[in-house]
Amino acid sequence: MIGIGAGAVMGGLLGWLAPEAGAAVGILGELFFRLLRSLVVPLVVISMVCGVSSLGDVRRLGGVGGLTLGYYLLSSSLALFLGLLLVSGVQPGVGVDLSAGEGLARSAGEVGGWREMVKSLFSPNLVSAAANTEVLPLILFSLAFGAVLTTLGAEGDALRSVFEGANAVITKLVHLVMWTAPVGIFGLVAGRFGAAGGGEEILALLRGLGLFALVVIAGLLVHAVLTLGALLLALARTNPLRYLRGLGPALLTAFGTASSVATLPVTLQGVSEESGVSAASSRFVLPLGATINMDGTALYEAVAAVFVAQALGVELSAGSLVLLFVVSTVASVGAAGIPEAGLVTMVIVFETVGLPLEPLGLLLTIDWFLDRFRTAVNVWGDAVGAAVVAELAERYDLLPDSAPAPAG
Repeated sequence: MIGIGAGAVMGGLLGWLAPEAGAAVGILGELFFRLLRSLVVPLVVISMVCGVSSLGDVRRLGGVGGLTLGYYLLSSSLALFLGLLLVSGVQPGVGVDLSAGEGLARSAGEVGGWREMVKSLFSPNLVSAAANTEVLPLILFSLAFGAVLTTLGAEGDALRSVFEGANAVITKLVHLVMWTAPVGIFGLVAGRFGAAGGGEEILALLRGLGLFALVVIAGLLVHAVLTLGALLLALARTNPLRYLRGLGPALLTAFGTASSVATLPVTLQGVSEESGVSAASSRFVLPLGATINMDGTALYEAVAAVFVAQALGVELSAGSLVLLFVVSTVASVGAAGIPEAGLVTMVIVFETVGLPLEPLGLLLTIDWFLDRFRTAVNVWGDAVGAAVVAELAERYDLLPDSAPAPAG
């Protein structure tokens, strides 16, 4: 975190004071993103398979499992819709020039109509899809592969172990690449500021970045207070303020650690002991939510993509927005346990909708700060989900299905 901040400041100073030198060191940023992009395909396939296989046998999820997955889909969709609404209304990217340098976005019209969009979900050649970074068919295949793998029982244990080991390796590789992030961010910021070539242009970039951060934080707060609060009140019949008091330590821990997984023990204690949610619900919903339920991350990715499109003067078509909606939801499944997860999954989102990756360097300069807000929202969303699932399971007599514990 400190290294990334220092790299951003030093890169900004170099690009401002010596634009030619800043443009010259921009290659360091290009190399950083080449390393990151090389991990996209294995990261998508492995993390998606592991995420689905962690559910246990999908045929035995029962009513509680169905409620949980339904809640996750609903809350993530509402977060994405809110983010798209805010960024489209405020338009923080308008007037911000990100077009200098390499990597212009392709036309949003290339996504085509709904027929082309449906066809993009399937590829006759997965190797070709991987080579061309066509992420959607890889995601769909990986989800189906992981779901079938959960049905094999003991026969599939060996293969699940292979994927879990591969997931540990790819996570370690992402850690190693992120160790180079300070140098990469230094090169990206210096190169971008150097390409801007003047103080006024740089100030415009910084103003746009500040407005982007405000839109993200506003969206997260509105989702946490209004959207999740309304779901808690309407579906769980629970006073949001009273419930929030029991979750205070968990939310502070989430903000401090920027990790849903690291916060899980505190979240379990707050939900079960302080707020009185049934252990059967919280023991299933919360560990699963820490892995695949990322409302804050999904909202952040959507806002970032539209912000960059606005800055580049690219009008995202209806098909592009639908793709953005779907990919942001699904990509957040693979975000757990990855350092700077928002950056890694945004590479997937940007690749899918045809946006260049270079602007991500500027966003990463404040990502460490925004990551804390979105992690707190992720944890709050998981806690609300536990209360909602517990209430609905009791209301509709689904408790006899007993929530299965996620594998691992």
